[in-house]
Amino acid sequence: MSAKTNALLRGARDTVPMLIGALPFGIIFGTLAVASGISVPATLLMSALVFAGSSQFIAVSLIASGTGLFVLLLTTFIVNLRHMLYSASLMSYVRHLPQRWKIPLAFWLTDESFAVVHRHYQDPQMPDETKHWYFLGSCIAMYSNWFICTLIGALLGNALPGLAGWGLDFAMVATFTGIVVPLLRTRPMLLAAVVAGVVAVLAYDLPWKLGLMLAALAGVATGVLAERWALGQRAEEVANESV
Repeated sequence: MSAKTNALLRGARDTVPMLIGALPFGIIFGTLAVASGISVPATLLMSALVFAGSSQFIAVSLIASGTGLFVLLLTTFIVNLRHMLYSASLMSYVRHLPQRWKIPLAFWLTDESFAVVHRHYQDPQMPDETKHWYFLGSCIAMYSNWFICTLIGALLGNALPGLAGWGLDFAMVATFTGIVVPLLRTRPMLLAAVVAGVVAVLAYDLPWKLGLMLAALAGVATGVLAERWALGQRAEEVANESV
């Protein structure tokens, strides 16, 4: 087995815990989409071309309520702005790749794959020339899982109309908790998470899911300020020791 194939398979393997968490989420989406009047082919096409769970759920609810196209596009755009933060974090690792790599990796980038891949890129023991293959393996695993689960949910939508009320979406909450907690290694990171959580709760009732974006911005700003303050404190301590 070549090093590239090995990296591809390891990327898919390391994403398995995320697949388990996303599995009921995808099934519920397929069920809700069909129950909202969207056809099975259109539901599958949305998962194939959009591939953004949160935005797809919001889009389905807005379509069902008869929301106009402009509001629909604006709302899903705002919800997906967090991916700009993911892309910025990974840019230094993929800048050297040609466009034929950057475009599909950008499209397939999700919360789950970001958590897996970002940790892998920070591992100095892994060879750089195969890390994008690891990235690809994680993305393909998530994409395939989401599409298949959407298909299952769409087919079960009529047979099990109450599936969305079974509480299966708790698995996705547990998955995101598992993504965030291991990253809280420093005080700035912990502070950023706390501030983002508080803002998200306080701004929950804002329209178009603006609370999510405000929470993200507040968390990022807090983390940056806290990190700068910590760096200033360390620089001051070093200066005092040298004196």
